[in-house]
Amino acid sequence: MKTLTVCSTKGGVGKTTLTANLGAIIANTEYRVLLIDADPQPSLSSYYAVDQSPDSTGLTDLLTSSKRPIPARTSVKNLDIIVSDDPTGSLETQLLYAADGRLRMHTGLQRIDGYDFAVIDTRGATGVIVESAALAADICLSPIPPEVMAAQEFIRGTVSLVNGLQSMSAFGISPGALFALIYRYDRTNDARNVIESIAAAAAYENTRLLQSTVPSRVAFREAATLQVPVHAHERSRRNSASARQIMEALRSEIFDIFSSLGK
Repeated sequence: MKTLTVCSTKGGVGKTTLTANLGAIIANTEYRVLLIDADPQPSLSSYYAVDQSPDSTGLTDLLTSSKRPIPARTSVKNLDIIVSDDPTGSLETQLLYAADGRLRMHTGLQRIDGYDFAVIDTRGATGVIVESAALAADICLSPIPPEVMAAQEFIRGTVSLVNGLQSMSAFGISPGALFALIYRYDRTNDARNVIESIAAAAAYENTRLLQSTVPSRVAFREAATLQVPVHAHERSRRNSASARQIMEALRSEIFDIFSSLGK
């Protein structure tokens, strides 16, 4: 199972929307995809309609039990989810004091079979669960709105978090390769200047900036309200790329990265 973790130490940058739509566009190619909501605020868990059977298990079981997790089905074909079931954030404390806390997501995913991809949503902060999700990933993807504060936090927070996990290689595990995605892009001079600074900083930090960008588009908000993937909501558009074309281009680039990593 190829694993991608969507992470940023800054909140409000679009991680959940990106996770939901990225999982759906990958599932649209007939791959079986597992979403994992690793945020105490369970926004991803309610992004699509979810059919939880009595046997379905959530994030707590994934990270604390030795049993095989049983995901719930979503309304999107080929897309299942392990929901967030830790509203008080107690898992964070529990894993913090566990000797293998940072390894729990990696070991939990090893108990799951039948999926081609896993896409993990995380909260906008540092913490052991975010670190565990980064260590479970083949790719860490960080959405960055073209704003000065978001760009600064990417370097100060997200890059530092992933780089700080490199020491875990002593235990035979390393964080996923970090990639940055310009997200909610608008065509202003200020945005272009910020993107140039992000590209320069990413190169300096040995982090790759994706060629794909996701523009600021009302279709993403509309699709979230309707609880449908944005690629199904906006299939075509005059004079510019549709949401479907945008997500297909992003999916294609991510597939190329997995291939380059030998996955």
